[in-house]
Amino acid sequence: MSRFIDRVVLHLQAGDGGHGCNSVLREKFKPLGGPDGGNGGHGGDIVLEVDPQIHTLMDFHFHPHIKAEKGKPGAGDHRNGARGQDLILKVPEGTVVLTKDGDVLADMTGKGTRFIAAEGGYGGLGNAALASRSRKAPGFALLGEPGEEKDLVLELKSMADVGLVGFPSAGKSSLVSALSAAKPKIGDYPFTTLQPNLGVVNLGHESFTVADVPGLIPGASEGRGLGLDFLRHIERTAVLAHVVDCATFESDRDPVSDIKALEHELANYQSELASDVGLGDLAERPRVIVLNKLDVPDARDMADMMRPELEEFGWPIYEISTATREGLKELSYGLKEAVARYRKENPPAKPGTAAGGAVITPKGVGRGKGVDFTIDRDPQDPEGFVVTGRKPERWILQTDFENDEAVGFLGDRLAKLGVEDALAKAGATPGCPVTIGDITFEWHPLTAAGAEDFVPSGRGTDSRLETTDRVSAEQRKRASQARRGLIDEMDFGDGAQADRERFQ
Repeated sequence: MSRFIDRVVLHLQAGDGGHGCNSVLREKFKPLGGPDGGNGGHGGDIVLEVDPQIHTLMDFHFHPHIKAEKGKPGAGDHRNGARGQDLILKVPEGTVVLTKDGDVLADMTGKGTRFIAAEGGYGGLGNAALASRSRKAPGFALLGEPGEEKDLVLELKSMADVGLVGFPSAGKSSLVSALSAAKPKIGDYPFTTLQPNLGVVNLGHESFTVADVPGLIPGASEGRGLGLDFLRHIERTAVLAHVVDCATFESDRDPVSDIKALEHELANYQSELASDVGLGDLAERPRVIVLNKLDVPDARDMADMMRPELEEFGWPIYEISTATREGLKELSYGLKEAVARYRKENPPAKPGTAAGGAVITPKGVGRGKGVDFTIDRDPQDPEGFVVTGRKPERWILQTDFENDEAVGFLGDRLAKLGVEDALAKAGATPGCPVTIGDITFEWHPLTAAGAEDFVPSGRGTDSRLETTDRVSAEQRKRASQARRGLIDEMDFGDGAQADRERFQ
């Protein structure tokens, strides 16, 4: 027996970007070949795509951990790395993508609708792309950015036209089986239906779909029973049908009280979407009343007795029997007309609007200084500062901190962005800790004053990062002479050359 899965939690890991290549052209008769390192390839994205042939989320239930392909690193001779292949996940129509906190990210409706669930990391630039007028032969390359890692929740909402609601054993599954070719499990005991059933009703050249959810009981909004967990499958329905059992043996139940109890539970059910694909609030959907099981003795008398009170609701009333198929034809045509009327009055939203499918809003990129980052006090260190922003955090991920020239290039980028000036205005003092992303360093504004102050030095080095406490060659020579006894360690001399005979 196949399982019906309508809610899964996915753990997504997009592909990491490939590292850039640090290479110099070495060719005969070309002593100044210059840098030729290629760029790294972008990591693969994880994309959700609507497929009409998929009707359940079962595949994701057994394989929730999904990872895309990484980008290839660059190589010498200006060879760029290959891009990681995008991973396309097929989802059924009506899938809603949410965060772990319940925020709606996308509503997947319409064949071929795509949504980038996790974006792959950008590839790092090679040293050939980093060459400039002042830095003609960079001795470093940028690292590839890690792919986006997130957890998403997928919920499936059936795209049905008519939703059947009612108490357990009211005959909803039998009605779906009688109207369509669906063959749900039917038993003479409560809670036979443990998963939603979907059937297609054909009327000549026209058709509509009917959804059956597990039965509701009083207190379902507080967690009792099963039906409340599956009410998402009737959020998109154009018409709600109250299926009422007229042959119940419970003395405290009757068609009017059953409908009032169901409406109370529906009112307590808080939809996660205020407006679903242009259909409006669930409480405003048209309703019909279906009096079932009239073939049972005394059931018709119950229907006739309660009919005046049922007419007070103002909804169409249909008397049927799924066993004898009495009244099914009238019910089918009545549901078709109700669906057509409501669809005409409430046309679906056009794709590309807020209510018509997934609308992906790109992240804004500011221009100028001081718009791409914010500076706050470090809550863990009263003397420290935290720099947050898309650009500084990306640059931290791209920097190889084992390379001094790469660190100097990072300082130039931060200074050009305005981070140095902003830290000074915020009250930062030399030596205070500054945190950007996962990196914490001591802030010294004189070490990187901007790209225009870059002084070319050896490949992989930056003279601005050299400390003043480094022992010079002259000091190392004097210490060696003192150890060998050629000079007095405390005699700084008068400029004369060290000689053994001088101390004999």
